[in-house]
Amino acid sequence: MTTAMETALRNTYLARIIEALLAAGEQTLQVGSNEISLPCVDAEGNEAFVNIKVSVPRGTRVDGGYAPYDGFAAAEAYAIDLKEKEEKRKATEAKKAAKIAADKAKREAKAAKAKADGE
Repeated sequence: MTTAMETALRNTYLARIIEALLAAGEQTLQVGSNEISLPCVDAEGNEAFVNIKVSVPRGTRVDGGYAPYDGFAAAEAYAIDLKEKEEKRKATEAKKAAKIAADKAKREAKAAKAKADGE
C-alpha cells in the first residue's frame, strides 16, 4: 500500500468518524491531519478533551519491507494480555486476603494468650 493510499484510507475513516460524532451532537475539533479532539465534561463538571487518532498501520519491519499488520492477531493478543492481567490481579488479591486472614488470626491468638496470661 502506498503512502497516498494510506492517507486516502485514513482520511475516509476520519471523515466517517467525524460525521458520526456530529450526527450524535458532539463537537469535533480537528487537531492534526489524523486526529480529532472532542470537548467534554467529566462527572464533576470539569472540562476535558477526548482525542481520537486514526492510523493505518503498516505492520512490522522486516528485511526489505514490512510484514502486513494483522488486526485480528493484535486483538487476540490484547485479549490474552487482558486475561493474564486479570488472573494476576485475582492471584494478588487472593494472596493479600490470605495474608490479612493470617495476620488477623495471629492477632486474635496473641490477644487470647495475653488475656489468658492476665487472668
